[in-house]
Amino acid sequence: MNKTEARYSLLLEEEKRAGRIQWFAFEAVKLRLADRTFYTPDFLVMLEDGTLEFHEVKGFWEEDARVKIKVAAETFPLFRFVAVQFKKKEWVKETFG
Repeated sequence: MNKTEARYSLLLEEEKRAGRIQWFAFEAVKLRLADRTFYTPDFLVMLEDGTLEFHEVKGFWEEDARVKIKVAAETFPLFRFVAVQFKKKEWVKETFG
């Protein structure tokens, strides 16, 4: 876990204590996008209503990472994918799917 992911993990722990999420795990799932192409989201998060989300945390978004999360959202439409970045002292989120 890198420093940005560790900081986000602390935020998720606060969200859990506040009852806004039920559970989260780091790199708990590996998704197959195509032959020999896999994607491991940073966090699997269960919201308070039981909805599952995959959160991908980046300090800076490279185009290949953005493409991979978009493909994952299209391949697995039952889940919500959330791109997370720490910008200007706040967590900025972009949702796919």
